[in-house]
Amino acid sequence: MAKEDNYPFPSRYGSHQSMVIKENDGTVVCKDEYGEYTTSKDRLDTGGADPNRYALSRDLYKSNKVKKE
Repeated sequence: MAKEDNYPFPSRYGSHQSMVIKENDGTVVCKDEYGEYTTSKDRLDTGGADPNRYALSRDLYKSNKVKKE
């Protein structure tokens, strides 16, 4: 998938080193358009989706930042 010109992150579903704002032992805190989330370092730049970034795992539906379809 090509990066959209107006989307500020490398992908919509994966976690990337460029999103890291804090590093811990084995984990990192990343920030995307919905806020911060924690994931493991081995999820960065894999080319796949990161379940820790999904809205359901982050309670974004409860905060009304994301609408249910």
